Amino acid sequence: MIKAVLQTATFLGAISCFGLVNATETRTPLVPLPSVVDFTDGDGWGVGLGLGVEYETAYEGSDEFELEVDPAGGVQWRTGDHLFFWAGEAIGWRTLARDAWLIQASVGYEEGREEGDSEDGRLDGLGESSSGAAMLLEVRYALAENWRYFLDGRVSAGEIGTLGIFGAGTCLACQPDGTGWEIGAAATFHDGKLANRDFGVNTRQSIDSGLPETDVDSGYRSTGVNVNYRNYLNKNWQIFGEALYEVYGSDVSDSPISRNDYEAEIGVGFIYVF
Repeated sequence: MIKAVLQTATFLGAISCFGLVNATETRTPLVPLPSVVDFTDGDGWGVGLGLGVEYETAYEGSDEFELEVDPAGGVQWRTGDHLFFWAGEAIGWRTLARDAWLIQASVGYEEGREEGDSEDGRLDGLGESSSGAAMLLEVRYALAENWRYFLDGRVSAGEIGTLGIFGAGTCLACQPDGTGWEIGAAATFHDGKLANRDFGVNTRQSIDSGLPETDVDSGYRSTGVNVNYRNYLNKNWQIFGEALYEVYGSDVSDSPISRNDYEAEIGVGFIYVF
């Protein structure tokens, strides 16, 4: 996976070398971070539509990988330092406070795992895991001018359980229009409900699947690194790339559902900004 990430970096870097970077007028995003999408130009409506292709782990803990095509983009409306958005299965609001605090709140839908997610039959007998709405609260704090370094904290809570993510990141060669490279590292923690949704095996599931009954404690889940890239090919077309590598803690990797002790994904896509 690390090799794949490096290959993607080389590919996207090659695009930059051929003069496709900054081929448009400078936009004014809420914050100049590639991972915080802003299709507006100051105030008013912003719309972006596109597609992304991801090569990723088939499900949490899987040793199978799949290629998936997903829609990308969203609809946004901005007034000053407030931005309201709809993207995929989430709607939300984010705001910039005192030039150093980025606060975001959103509501989305988290889909559960299905037995068919494993083509090798590794999930047979486990049934479908729960799905449901989840609320996300995220706070970022800039440690340097232009968000060169920042701290990041996120908490997602809902019907399926609670997940906390705490990390830090840096923006490399980032431009005022929100393009460039962003690299982050974070540790994640889950409650018992979410832990057992993803990695636990109850009595009924144990009987049906043949896997040993497993109860996963709340607490530390994983540590990971992520890379985001975003750039404009011209006034309207935008290219983006992302990669994630996450290593599970011992409680998670010891689960019979975990066939790997890591999760990984890599993706690239294009968005047309109206």
